[in-house]
Amino acid sequence: MPFVSPIPETEPPLDCPRCPRLVAFREALRVEHPDWWNAPVPAFGDPDAWLAIVGLAPGKHGANRTGRPFTGDYAGDLLFETLLKYGFASGTYRADPDDGLALHGIIICNSVKCLPPENKPLPQEIANCRPFLATQIDAVANARVYIALGQIAHQSAVRTLGGKLSECKFGHLAEYRFAGGEVLIDSYHCSRYNQNTGRLTREMFEAVFERALQLRP
Repeated sequence: MPFVSPIPETEPPLDCPRCPRLVAFREALRVEHPDWWNAPVPAFGDPDAWLAIVGLAPGKHGANRTGRPFTGDYAGDLLFETLLKYGFASGTYRADPDDGLALHGIIICNSVKCLPPENKPLPQEIANCRPFLATQIDAVANARVYIALGQIAHQSAVRTLGGKLSECKFGHLAEYRFAGGEVLIDSYHCSRYNQNTGRLTREMFEAVFERALQLRP
């Protein structure tokens, strides 16, 4: 059963043509893995959320395969364990969009909707996709606290929230407030590399969500 966005009116078409390199990669994977999602990955979570996670982009064997953000890859294991621990999720995460996992008070939106080769979107591809992030942030009207996972997500979030990158430097647990009252908290991305190298520990990641709960409106 295809995963359905909680804010479907904000999503790009499944054959979004904006980024030729990503389109070519998507089409090649549709031939190689016809049973995968292989399309822009929709948001996941609560449309009435007060907290929004801004991620990077779908992982090849994760969201690009399953169609749900962070579902099926190493990063998702830590993310969803953390959301369950702090009451942002209910059910059981089984790395499957049909596992029945539900998010409460939180929504996940990516900076780039389509899988980029080597998980590295080009600057123009990030810019091409930013209007979708902006539309989703507008649609989730109750969101006042944001968590950016990684530097690219940080930059997209800052720009979308009306801030200046020169005044908002990325750093784990760095915190910025914007004119509209929104607060952005930075986190190192929960990628396999960051976890395996110790750049991000479970305790560091949990501290981000503990701070978000302190800021809950």
